[in-house]
Amino acid sequence: MAKFSNPSKLPEKERENLIANFCLALAQLNNVMDVSQFLKDLLSVQEMEMLAKRLKTASLLLDGWTYAKISQELKMASNTIARVHEWLKVSGEGYRLVTEKLSREKKSSLSDKTGISSWRGMKKKLPLYFWPQLLMEDIIKTAKYKDQQRWRAMMKKMDQKTELYKKLNSLLAAEKAESNRKRANK
Repeated sequence: MAKFSNPSKLPEKERENLIANFCLALAQLNNVMDVSQFLKDLLSVQEMEMLAKRLKTASLLLDGWTYAKISQELKMASNTIARVHEWLKVSGEGYRLVTEKLSREKKSSLSDKTGISSWRGMKKKLPLYFWPQLLMEDIIKTAKYKDQQRWRAMMKKMDQKTELYKKLNSLLAAEKAESNRKRANK
């Protein structure tokens, strides 16, 4: 994200209205696809990664991880970790709210498919490296048919298909075949 050295030139009330409207816009988004489309238009890849790392840092700090371990895992500077830690100490209600909601959702959706009742259990049974892939697979499997179609269309637009994208594409194809088979049997 851009760093600003000058204070906002907007009047405070106007600035507050802009921020309130931005928050309202985020709250209107109904699903993961809508949010990802909006963020893709709003932020660069680096900005999204930076925000995602801050959220993951907050989650790891709340789980009791050390700065060194987080720095090694997320490849981030200790001063950024310290800043997130300070925000958690001063207020951090937003971080706590989001990490708690994500933890509940991940626990309920992944425990059925993996037999693992928590993210901590998954960390013990599977390398942490694989969590993004598992999460994406779970999202795709539980997504509605229209959302799967949108994901498929977005995947086709990508210039570079890494191994993960190839696996997700094959998963989408398998889910489509399964859906078609179920529709044909009805």
